[in-house]
Amino acid sequence: MSLLRVENLSKEFGGLRAVENLTFAIPAGSVFSIIGPNGAGKTTLLNLLSGVYVPSRGSILLDGRDLTRRPPHAYAASGIARTFQNLQLFLNMSALENVMVGRALHERCGLAAALLRLPALERAERAARAQAEELMHWVGLGDLVGAMADELPYGSLKRLEIARALATRPRLLLLDEPAAGLNATETLEIDALITRLAGSGITVVLVEHNMRLVMGVSDHILVLDHGRRLAEGAARDVRRDPRVIEAYLGSGAGAA
Repeated sequence: MSLLRVENLSKEFGGLRAVENLTFAIPAGSVFSIIGPNGAGKTTLLNLLSGVYVPSRGSILLDGRDLTRRPPHAYAASGIARTFQNLQLFLNMSALENVMVGRALHERCGLAAALLRLPALERAERAARAQAEELMHWVGLGDLVGAMADELPYGSLKRLEIARALATRPRLLLLDEPAAGLNATETLEIDALITRLAGSGITVVLVEHNMRLVMGVSDHILVLDHGRRLAEGAARDVRRDPRVIEAYLGSGAGAA
């Protein structure tokens, strides 16, 4: 069953067609990867799927609910979370506090409780801290719970941003270049984390240039070229598609 369905989706910036007439469906619990050359429209598509951009045409449906022209917070409230190619973290806060921010969407304590420091607020803070600590352990950062965010190495910051996204309790997680700038060991950790995410029931949409990672974790791959669908299918089929080899993977990729 499809969790997300995109129908005839297009986005134009003036005369530039960044995404053109895309239709696809993402099954629940799968890893759906989007690949393509620089400028193919991958990040623009993620921005559309998270409500950052409003489509020029087309529709985005999550579990049959039309989100197309809703504000970004409505996408988040519906169960869509994301990370960014360029880290968007609060480096002047602790690692734990960064994860706790992700839980804010689900907090029910109002202004009066905050001003008066009512017991309900204290209980909510304890619960948020406990969940954030649990998520840090879950992504492999359990030994850094007490650290400041600006003390963490780059690879750990990537996983911290995933932990914060998980604190929103997403059904659909959009990952924008999670392995960018990582060394081989850190990339393997991200590979294992994506596999765990899908195994836990979270649907993952992955934009990534590391083809070894993409081919290893993906259930389905969509290949973009200049905002259009070039190819789509299982990893084993996409990697052998002559159009994909010519446009993106390189002449030697099909034999791997």
